[in-house]
Amino acid sequence: MKLPKLLSTLFLLPALAGAQTVQSVKYADLAKRLAQPSDTTYVVNFWATWCAPCIKELPSFEQLNADYANKKVKVLLVSMDTPTLLDKKVVPFVQKRGLKSEVLLMNEPDPNAWLTKLDKKWSGAIPYTLIVNNKKNQRTTFEKELTQAELTAAVQKAL
Repeated sequence: MKLPKLLSTLFLLPALAGAQTVQSVKYADLAKRLAQPSDTTYVVNFWATWCAPCIKELPSFEQLNADYANKKVKVLLVSMDTPTLLDKKVVPFVQKRGLKSEVLLMNEPDPNAWLTKLDKKWSGAIPYTLIVNNKKNQRTTFEKELTQAELTAAVQKAL
């Protein structure tokens, strides 16, 4: 191995070791997680790599994740991209943007089979955000792009 190639490999190893992973998830697994009887407030954002408003609001969720890192708040970013694009598009997108929040990819062939189970009023449009606090029996939804102020206010209300 030539020295320049060896050096570039050594410099890449730490970056690859800490690289964000994206887990594929079925609706039932997500629903089970969100139904846990805990005092954790879940902030779940449904987005896609091809959705401009979704991408625009991602930094707000990342900021929320950082601001509430020591609180019982869990940010989940659920990609609605096609499961076949997980390795080709979603993982590189997440890594390029350095997302720190937990990222999942919804692996369901028919969104219409589970959308109304999550929220009867959800048309399927994204971005879509669900804020759940089971201890307080609170559930708030937004079928629109959220500003940082709207997101923070909604989470404060749920705590």
